[in-house]
Amino acid sequence: MTEVSFYHLQKSRLEDALPVLLEKTLSAGKRALVMVGSDARAEQLNNELWSYVQGSWLPHGTAKDGRPEDQPIWLTAGDDNLNNATFLFLTDGAASDDVSAFERCFELFDGNDSTQVAVARERWKAYREAGHPLKYLQQTERGGWEEKATG
Repeated sequence: MTEVSFYHLQKSRLEDALPVLLEKTLSAGKRALVMVGSDARAEQLNNELWSYVQGSWLPHGTAKDGRPEDQPIWLTAGDDNLNNATFLFLTDGAASDDVSAFERCFELFDGNDSTQVAVARERWKAYREAGHPLKYLQQTERGGWEEKATG
């Protein structure tokens, strides 16, 4: 079963937290599919990933760039794994019908947005009922992550 990790953003924006998780993904030799709420949001994140830290570089692309099979990180509003990723990142409330096709799934949600929190709670229940191993990580005061017991 796919391991699903919920990342509860409290101190930073998705645009700040996502690149760090994507760097770790690439360091582990994995490919990432990042699902977002719209094509416009994919392009916004595309631009953010080019400039999030001076001197850094994350190889990525969107439909506008083309050639998804050549992109280690693919940003999309669609639910097709066009870059053969093993890690799935769900943001902006985006949902996938095929989470079990991935090794890991990362649900990133804004803890300051009550709608996103409610969606995350519903998805937690659905993943648990489907038998997926679950982790819950909450952002610390310094912006790092702390795994919380889910009892």
